[in-house]
Amino acid sequence: MSAIKIRLKEKDLQQLKDICKSFNNEPGELINVLHKTQSIFGYLPAEVQEVIAQQLDVSVAKVYGVVTFYSFFTMVPRGKYPISVCTGTACYVRGAEKVLDEFKRLVKVPVGETTPDGKFSIAGLRCVGACGLAPVVLVGDKTYGRVAPDGVKEILKEYEDK
Repeated sequence: MSAIKIRLKEKDLQQLKDICKSFNNEPGELINVLHKTQSIFGYLPAEVQEVIAQQLDVSVAKVYGVVTFYSFFTMVPRGKYPISVCTGTACYVRGAEKVLDEFKRLVKVPVGETTPDGKFSIAGLRCVGACGLAPVVLVGDKTYGRVAPDGVKEILKEYEDK
């Protein structure tokens, strides 16, 4: 999964600077700045990280370290409906891998990729904290519990006409 090279437009550059300014360009607000930025841009490419580093007066390596450490952040565009399958211990022992395989088969993309139409992307998560509902799947902000491979088609059906 490689980062995508982009060229920031002037309005995007200004918007980024405004986000940083809204957090007083405080280095301690890095995670908040990244959350806000990703909510607007959809992902955090290297060029965006460089601007944030400059505005908050922190190293690009620090920004990159935070982006790559937290699974919430992404350096590649996610689909309109990002699919995340929990692969933590409880979910794994209850069949999460088979559920993940079924999503990959039906959506026709591997983990970390986005469908050509931009509708879905697939990711694995370590734990969503809903172990009693294992295996757990998130599609966007919606949580599905006790998902079996034969339930994947029904979940995807909900997003057909959206």
